[in-house]
Amino acid sequence: MPLRRVQQHPRRHRGRRAPVTRGGVVDTFEYKRPGTVREALRLIATHPDAEIIAGGTDLVTLLRDRVRTPARLVDINGLPLDGLRWSRDGVRIGALCRNAVDDPRLAAAYPVLVRALRSGASPQIRNRATFGGNLLQGVRCPYFRLPEFACGRREPGTGCAAIEGDGRLLGIFGTSAACIAVHPSDCAVALLALDATVVVEGARGTRRIPVGDLHRLPGDTPHVEHALRDGELVVAVEVPASPFAARSTYVKFRERASYAFALASAAVAVHSERGVVRDARVCLGGVAPKPWRAHTAESALRGRRLDAAAIEAAAEAATAGAAPRPDNAYKVELVRGVVRRALTELLVK
Repeated sequence: MPLRRVQQHPRRHRGRRAPVTRGGVVDTFEYKRPGTVREALRLIATHPDAEIIAGGTDLVTLLRDRVRTPARLVDINGLPLDGLRWSRDGVRIGALCRNAVDDPRLAAAYPVLVRALRSGASPQIRNRATFGGNLLQGVRCPYFRLPEFACGRREPGTGCAAIEGDGRLLGIFGTSAACIAVHPSDCAVALLALDATVVVEGARGTRRIPVGDLHRLPGDTPHVEHALRDGELVVAVEVPASPFAARSTYVKFRERASYAFALASAAVAVHSERGVVRDARVCLGGVAPKPWRAHTAESALRGRRLDAAAIEAAAEAATAGAAPRPDNAYKVELVRGVVRRALTELLVK
């Protein structure tokens, strides 16, 4: 297979069309770098095929492989959407805040988030990747990124090659006959456990979307990946202060010890009073087309002491509703394992 490359020269092609080459065939896109959010929204709204680029750690590979072929690329790195803003209600994280954020207060208040970020990629990638981009990155499925195979996410209505192909790395929750891909974000799983909200701006003003509602299950329209409306831009993530956030952790199982996508992961948070669990969050990654909240596992913990028996009950309950294929049935036991390990870490704290 010929190597596909994206020739990116942001400053040289400002406001002009930059070449994308594939096997001698040249496509072009218009490169824009707005200075304000309002200008960015205008550039998105006036071109239906526009794509947003920030860190580019995911989009550049999709451009290279021609999974994404935008006519306009809008670079938002010049927008004032970086940094952390603390208040008594929690923290607001700018969409352009890098995943390598090193803030002791964040680590103390939301350990599950910092652990998820650190497990997600190498320091070099985290220094480029952004919170907004991390949340909206493309699914992980080998067929999604190979244009010669059928993929309803890439081309609506074409089917899903993974159904009859290699699905060992793919989903066991929330899948459909149209798609069995998994969402790859570690950060999103942690934010789901923290009841975070995504702040978006558009022509109609500001909206707030709970992280749990941001991503869509595939159903029969897998190409509709998220709840953003046309022309909307993610500007921040708001993480509320909560009694269980500080007692939280993230456990990830992957194929190799170096940085890799999760085969299964668990973000857990527990609030106890007088030794009894009053509230809990158990959220899973690497096993569904979106970050997956295990409500049954949470129910298994509430009203009980966090002991070995409660942990085992929650680990077992976390697999409720799983629908594995023969080649990824091993993920059922992985889910139990990561939930068991994460809750055990909290038990000894």
